[in-house]
Amino acid sequence: MAQAGLRVVNGGVSAPAVPADPGRFQSDCVDAFVASWTARGFSTSTIDNDIGVLERMLAALGRPAWEVTADDVDRVVGGLAEEGRAVSTRRNYVGVFKGFHRFLETRKAAEIEAMFGVRLVCPIDEFNSARHVSDDSPATDPPPSPQRLAEFFEFLKDRVATARKYAPAARDYALFRTLYHAGLRCEEATALDAHDVHVERGPFGKLHVRFGKAARTSGPRPRWVPMLDGLEVILGWYLTDVRSRFPESAVLFCDESGGRLATGTVRNRLRHLMELEGQPSVDWFSPHALRRACATHNYERGMDLVAIQQMLGHWTVASTMRYVRPSETFIEDAYRRAVSAAVTEFGGEG
Repeated sequence: MAQAGLRVVNGGVSAPAVPADPGRFQSDCVDAFVASWTARGFSTSTIDNDIGVLERMLAALGRPAWEVTADDVDRVVGGLAEEGRAVSTRRNYVGVFKGFHRFLETRKAAEIEAMFGVRLVCPIDEFNSARHVSDDSPATDPPPSPQRLAEFFEFLKDRVATARKYAPAARDYALFRTLYHAGLRCEEATALDAHDVHVERGPFGKLHVRFGKAARTSGPRPRWVPMLDGLEVILGWYLTDVRSRFPESAVLFCDESGGRLATGTVRNRLRHLMELEGQPSVDWFSPHALRRACATHNYERGMDLVAIQQMLGHWTVASTMRYVRPSETFIEDAYRRAVSAAVTEFGGEG
């Protein structure tokens, strides 16, 4: 005997005689989805953020998730692009919806087919799947070369001696050297205090990055970053001869009032300095490009990839690999080093 409310067609159970309310059922599914995240240990802030994204995505699609087609996804994501939403934002919308659809396929597929006569097929395919932001951003360009950075830092160093205001020029030199040699995010560098510089730790001294980027809003992830390539000397000079010229405060890289620099100020400052340098705009780079250059140049020099991952504060090596853009002659250079090492070894044995 068929269940109450269902009609029998050709001996099987078909759609309900009195159709269920799709909106109410989808709302119940979203509640169940949230409960599954809570059971898996996601933080409340993470859940609230992603559910907000899901609800906006479902509203924009304008139909129940089980009826959404690939064309619907294209329409909504295309609309987000026309609004100027970042690639990462569009990726998040698609990713959260895909997760919800996977939940429906696993937990609710039988109910949906029984109540609405729809067999679930995910509308996210190879043509509209969420690509990582680095796939569609300038991050695919190679970072500035060691030679380009050497020119830029030499310009900043010369400017310290000639600038009308010594302290800001010296701060700029120390700040951008820190972004490169320590591989810091812009917001991590601006959050540093003077007491975060520990010259006594390890063979090179270390920076205590107390406000490392959080993962899925789980809170800051502190880490210790060695001051490589002479950075400990630069910051020692800065703390001894430069920082005292600014108003007294705890901030390491402060503005002329002693306050903390805004990340936008750092970006604008770098652009202004490159304009003063007189290099063509094709050779300009961003503060984040200095972080990618740190990863790439250390990798090319033979630093272990896991060490670079720890230095940059990435969760996975895969994230670090997206930052590494070896030079066009990377293979040839590695080959020459290997051959040279082999010749030296065998020559020593002779």
